[in-house]
Amino acid sequence: MSGLGLGNGSRGVNGNSQSSRGKAMLLALGKGLPEQVLPQEKVVESYLQDSSCDDPATRAKLERLCKTTTVRTRYTVMSKELLDEHPELKKEGSPTLTPRLDICNAAVLDLGAAAARAALEEWGRSAADITHLVYVSSSELRLPGGDLHLAARLGLSPNTVRTSLLFLGCSGGAAALRTAKDIAENNPGSRVLITAAETTVLGFRPPSYDRPYDLVGAALFGDGAAAAIIGAGPMTPEENAILELHFSTQEFLPGTDKVIDGKISEEGINFKLGRDLPEKIESRIEGFCRTLMDRVGIKEFNDVFWAVHPGGPAILNRLEFCLELQPEKLKISRKALMNYGNVSSNTVFYVLEYLRDELKKGAITEEWGLILAFGPGITFEGLLVRGIN
Repeated sequence: MSGLGLGNGSRGVNGNSQSSRGKAMLLALGKGLPEQVLPQEKVVESYLQDSSCDDPATRAKLERLCKTTTVRTRYTVMSKELLDEHPELKKEGSPTLTPRLDICNAAVLDLGAAAARAALEEWGRSAADITHLVYVSSSELRLPGGDLHLAARLGLSPNTVRTSLLFLGCSGGAAALRTAKDIAENNPGSRVLITAAETTVLGFRPPSYDRPYDLVGAALFGDGAAAAIIGAGPMTPEENAILELHFSTQEFLPGTDKVIDGKISEEGINFKLGRDLPEKIESRIEGFCRTLMDRVGIKEFNDVFWAVHPGGPAILNRLEFCLELQPEKLKISRKALMNYGNVSSNTVFYVLEYLRDELKKGAITEEWGLILAFGPGITFEGLLVRGIN
């Protein structure tokens, strides 16, 4: 997207020569979580009971995975009551796509609306002032889409311009920030609501020796929603910017489209995560980050703050080692993983909530920072941002 000139010397919405006042700002954040809390120490018993599995080897492997993920707490839509109502969900080979979608479509709407309302409350302005909606999910499938249902639920204007980003997986949240940045900077005075909502119900199934990665999902992934409000142009008195979204970019790694693989069938969605995912990310991460940092002439990776989608501890560990980051640089990413698990597109917003708190406390001294996420493709999403005190 080429962008409109919004200031002297502007070279487009993502260029670094544009005047600061024309840049998109992160103005508010919010989240919505299911009522059911799942402590990690209860995952093994809960999952094995829910899936009617009594295999000792499966139990032992899941116990090991639950310890290595570093997750302590997750939130989940799936419950005993739900499985009692839909026992077919825990039967291998059952054609369950229709009931799964019924559950998911309702859940992501409820969670997304809760997150959006929280962001609107923090923002301090009316929902009627939202001009654009960017809707993100890898957990629903319907016509009309969740974007329209959410707009109606929130009472947004019928003239609100809606954009849906579907099945982008873990990179969806950062992709939404990039999209909202482009929208805001091309429509001065606009206010863009981002909502991302996910649930694992679409992929829940009993363990199988043919799908060992199912246990990784059981130990790592959670449910929830997040929202953000992005704007460019004049700020009103009640608005308090958190970050300036200075530059954004996207890149995919050729030949890696099977590393994160998902297929929808009558049984739901079946994900496969390659063991070489952290290695593939490591192979390109330095050059990708330098593309962002070069915009403002920063050379040292420890001279910026970091907000990284925590896909798992292995990805964070590889990133820290490869870039020789100080341990505190990924602290908020590890904290989000610990407290929520990997909630796909939402998780980067949970990281940003912790970043906002650190900025308010003055605990972050660097002016510039990076937002990173990695999704199917393998796709890298990145933003160069500036902290607003």
